[in-house]
Amino acid sequence: MAEMSMNKAIHGAVRRDLTRFIGALEAFPAGNKARAEQLATAWANFHFELTYHHEGEHEIAWPGLMAVGVSPDLLAELDTEHEAMATALADAGAAMTKLRATASKEDAAGALAAFRSLQEVTIAHLEHEEAELEDVYQANREAPAIKEMGRKFGKVSPARGGHFFAWVSDGAGPGELAAIKGNVPGPVYAVLTTVFGRRYRKEVAPVWRA
Repeated sequence: MAEMSMNKAIHGAVRRDLTRFIGALEAFPAGNKARAEQLATAWANFHFELTYHHEGEHEIAWPGLMAVGVSPDLLAELDTEHEAMATALADAGAAMTKLRATASKEDAAGALAAFRSLQEVTIAHLEHEEAELEDVYQANREAPAIKEMGRKFGKVSPARGGHFFAWVSDGAGPGELAAIKGNVPGPVYAVLTTVFGRRYRKEVAPVWRA
C-alpha cells in the first residue's frame, strides 16, 4: 500500500463529509426539523475543520513548502482556489441556515445544489493540490522545515487534537489511518480519540449513522 501524507488523509475526511452531506440531502425527509438540526451540527463541524485546514496551510504549510523549493506562484494559485472554495462554502452555509429554519423540500433542494457546487470546486482543488504537493511531502518528510511544520500543526490543546483526530479518522481507509497514526504515538492517539474526541463521537458522528 502506497504511503500518503497527513495532508492527503485530511483531504479524505473532507471528501467523505461532502459525499455524506449530498447523500443526506438527497434523502432529506421534508418537514423533519430534527434531521435538519442534525445536519446543521455536522455542517458547523465541517465548516470549522475545512476553514481551519486552509488557514493552517496558508500560515504554516506554505512557508515550510517554500523552504523545500515549492514555487510561491503555485502556492498563490492554490490560495486563489481556497478563495473560490470559501465563496462556495458561504453559499452552502446560507443554504443550510435556510434548511435548519424550515426543513422544507424546497430548501433541502437548494442546499443540495449548493453542496454539489461546493463539492465540485473543492474536489478540483484537492486533486490539483495533491498532484502538485503530495510527492513533495513524501520526498521531504525528514526535511527540517517539514518537521517544523508538523510540530507547529501539533501545538493544539488535547480537546482540539482529540476532536480533530476523531473527525479525520471517522470512516478513514487503511492508508489514511496509517498516515494519521503515523503522526502521533499509538497510546496518545487512543486517548485523544476516545477521551478528548468524545464530543465529535457523541454529537457529529451519529449524524452520519442515522
